[in-house]
Amino acid sequence: AHVVESGGGLVQAGGSLRLSCAASEFSFGLFAMGWFRQAPGKERDFVAAISYNSGTTYYADSVKGRFTISRDNANNMLYLQMDSLKPEDTAVYYCAARRRGITTDQGLGPYDYWGQGTQVTVSS
Repeated sequence: AHVVESGGGLVQAGGSLRLSCAASEFSFGLFAMGWFRQAPGKERDFVAAISYNSGTTYYADSVKGRFTISRDNANNMLYLQMDSLKPEDTAVYYCAARRRGITTDQGLGPYDYWGQGTQVTVSS
């Protein structure tokens, strides 16, 4: 199984970025998916999750109202639209897959597959 993130970069505060995650070699349409992020010197934190059919989404309080998670099962793609970006959003962003249903558990343990991450830097 593989998940590969893309779309990171440098953006000014208040700007937007759209991250993508390409999934392969597993039944993407049956998996819940999530986004996590890790800032320098900090733990990896939950950002957002989406159920296999997009019917349910969860967000960390810190991104609620600014970020939107979505997926395209026909093309095995996961997205994270990030608006109104803040310097504190600077981190490496990771895509993760969970073979069981979506969970409110914001830990890393429930997820089975992880990507290598994409860097997002927000300048003030």
